[in-house]
Amino acid sequence: MKPNLASSNFKKDKAIKHNKNVKKKLREYQKFIKDNFEYVGKNFAYEARSIHYNKGKNKKNIYGQATIKDVNELKEEGIETSYIPWIGDKEN
Repeated sequence: MKPNLASSNFKKDKAIKHNKNVKKKLREYQKFIKDNFEYVGKNFAYEARSIHYNKGKNKKNIYGQATIKDVNELKEEGIETSYIPWIGDKEN
């Protein structure tokens, strides 16, 4: 008796469905971030330090762009950050 193996089409369909679910969840995260955080662009590292070291002032949630070097330096300083893959509005 032959084992019942999934066809390659089934595997492709499952992978496509999984990718769509991942993209949907990323878009939900992005919407939440855009609605609740301030975009600081390429000034992310500067703004994160400013918030961290001036604890009494300007407590806000931010998001933006930073290099890997900047993120590693922030981590060494005890400033927590997270990476989130960003899907452009025009991407499928």
